[in-house]
Amino acid sequence: MKKLILMLMLCMPLATFAQKFGHVNAQEIMQSMPEFIKARGEVEAAAKQYDNDLKAMQDELQRKAQDYDKSASTMNETKKKETEESLQQMYQKIQQTAQDNQQALGKLQQEKIGPITNKLVEAIKAVGKAGGYVYIMDVTSGIPYISDTLSKDVTAEVKAQLNKPAAATKK
Repeated sequence: MKKLILMLMLCMPLATFAQKFGHVNAQEIMQSMPEFIKARGEVEAAAKQYDNDLKAMQDELQRKAQDYDKSASTMNETKKKETEESLQQMYQKIQQTAQDNQQALGKLQQEKIGPITNKLVEAIKAVGKAGGYVYIMDVTSGIPYISDTLSKDVTAEVKAQLNKPAAATKK
């Protein structure tokens, strides 16, 4: 009997400090958000436009290089040098444009996707606070194992939190 009481006394503090853990699939949630779908479409459209512009520049360089190759034997040295410098400048312009496009695309992506990511994080925080969770982990961030018995999947709750009117989420 003493052993039972001692055992209960030892286990009781552990039970009072039981902690709740949750996990969420942030990628699944993001891909279901209408604003994310719209933003991703805008970023993809910009990327396609940048690619088309770059391809047009590359095609023009290739055409001019072919013209130069065909007529190089009949050009004088001054004209050859001018044409080669022009081709080199076009090549450098293409490289700079590709780099500028990458930076612009990254900035656009941050402008469009950043606020959506912040909204998702705030929804996860709200669910965590409301549910009394110690941690809510994102399963898409490479966590190799999450116990289904010790951690609750709160993906649906976060989706529901995101669908609440804006006034209700700012409590």
